[in-house]
Parts: sequence; structure tokens; C-alpha cells
Amino acid sequence: MQRTLRPLAALAMIAVLSAGCSNAAAETSASTNAAARAQGVKFAECMRKNGVREFPDPDASGQLTIDAIANGSSLDTSSPAFQTAIAACKDLQPAGFTGNKRSAQEQVQALKFAQCIRDNGVKDFPDPDPNGPLIDTNRIPSAAGRGGLDISGLRAAQEKCRDLAASAGVRGRQ
Repeated sequence: MQRTLRPLAALAMIAVLSAGCSNAAAETSASTNAAARAQGVKFAECMRKNGVREFPDPDASGQLTIDAIANGSSLDTSSPAFQTAIAACKDLQPAGFTGNKRSAQEQVQALKFAQCIRDNGVKDFPDPDPNGPLIDTNRIPSAAGRGGLDISGLRAAQEKCRDLAASAGVRGRQ
């Protein structure tokens, strides 16, 4: 009888240890998300205090990227107020806020997104760099000094091309 109980006891002990490891991994992931969200909230609060009143909070996972802000809100990321706030809050920017390198597949979609934007009225919209933001109004010649670019035209084109933005890796509200 003693022999049959030992393997069962060992099996039970392995199950308990496995469950503990699984819980530890889940707790670590939850802790990471909470820390990312807290950092994102601090950054958003700083942006609002520095003149960008409509700057959104991060989502529940803590995700907050310049692409999501540029593509998912009415904020003008190239406005002087936005640029001043970014400079003031630079030390609080969450990891990955200014972009991350897109995968090869996401870059293909990003190039399709750029073509879609050009096809929908912003003729000088540049192809995005693989590790830069999807939309960089500083690289759109007609946006220089707001001379020729109609921001509402860019926003209308973005709306028409939003599915391609999501395929290019843009996360957040769109």
C-alpha cells in the first residue's frame, strides 16, 4: 500500500508546484501591465497639464503609442502645444510610445496604408520607416508650416484607411 501512495503523493506535489508557477507567471504579467498602465497614466496626466487637454489615458493593458494617438484621436500631434507637452513630459514617456519596429508583414501593410492615404487626397504622404511612426506630419512636405495640408483631409483619409493602419500594427482606439 505504501508503494502506491508514493507515486500519487509525488504526482500531487508536482501538480501543486505547477499551479504555483502558473500563478506566479500570471501575477508577474499582471504586475507588468499595472506598472505600464501607471506609467502611461502619469504621462497622460503630464500631457494634459502641459496643454494637451484631450490627451487620452492608456488602455487597460497600459498600451499607449504615438500611432494610436495620431490615428485614433482628433489630436494634432504636430501642433506647437503637443510638441511643447511632449518635450515637457519626455521623462515620463512609456516604453514604446514613440514607436517600435514593425514586423515585415506590418511594414507591407504600412506601405499599403501610405498609398491609401495618397489615393485619398494627401498626395505627398511619405512611406513610413519600419521603426518610426506610421504618420509623421513632419515628413509631409505640404504640412510644413500648415501651408498646404488640410488636416481635415488627412483625418478623412485616415478614416478611409483605418483597417490598413490596424494591419500595420497600430494599437488602441481607431
